[in-house]
Amino acid sequence: MSPAQAAVAAAPVPEAAPRPRPTLTWSRLPWGRLREAALAVAIPAVLVVVWHVLTTGRAYSLIPPPAEVWTALVDLAVGGINDDAFSATLLTHLGASLSRVYGGFALAVLFALPLGLLIGRVPLMRQLLDPTFQILRPVPVTAWLPLAMILFGLGPRSAYFLVFLGAFYPILVNTIFGVRSVEPRLFEAAAMLGCRGSAQFARVVLPAALPSIFTGLRLGLGFAWVVIVVGEMTGVQTGLGAIIMEARQLSRTEIVICGMIVIGVAGFLSDRIVMGIGRRLLAWSPSHG
Repeated sequence: MSPAQAAVAAAPVPEAAPRPRPTLTWSRLPWGRLREAALAVAIPAVLVVVWHVLTTGRAYSLIPPPAEVWTALVDLAVGGINDDAFSATLLTHLGASLSRVYGGFALAVLFALPLGLLIGRVPLMRQLLDPTFQILRPVPVTAWLPLAMILFGLGPRSAYFLVFLGAFYPILVNTIFGVRSVEPRLFEAAAMLGCRGSAQFARVVLPAALPSIFTGLRLGLGFAWVVIVVGEMTGVQTGLGAIIMEARQLSRTEIVICGMIVIGVAGFLSDRIVMGIGRRLLAWSPSHG
């Protein structure tokens, strides 16, 4: 063995660098999640307390106290308390509203996504269609109510149309923004790899625009829940908007508030579903981790 080889053999072997320990963020700890949950319900709890203080014990208050609203909500869900026309009808009305919200939202996605991709990517389509949509977009959904009843008649079809309008423009505008925000270098890189023409829609445009598209989907679904009350003012007999309007005519304010609460919870859960799908499809995106 040469002196150089002996020196190499005698040299100490460097120890392997220790693996970094995974950092435990506050949100991963059990008490961290409890803290997040507590913060999430803090404002609603304070509002309920203020509501209780301002309304309980006031005989001529137009707003019922929280306990009365809770009793009405339980009766609306399972019955057995008031035994009136609203008792045990919640699932029927919620199912009708869910079908109209998701039906109108699905129609909006079906039309808004391809139109947004075309307007954002093809200059001719942008020059042809974008001015018309920009003129129609500021028109409120409530202004379409009489025309919807003329075109589609009284009933669910008018409700579907109004929900469709409420969801259509947020999806369209965000899809156009996402497509027009795609980096030009991505198209150059794709062309160098042999991806040209219409193939760039599926392999470049759509993946790069997905974060903005999912933002539009969340906004569109939120607006669909916002306009469901207007949509169900078209002569339908079932739906959360229908019972809110009926309860208003009967001065049943507690039922009106119950309908508002159910719409808010259903809209919140719908948004969580879209966010969960977005997190899975956009795991590669730093802004949607």
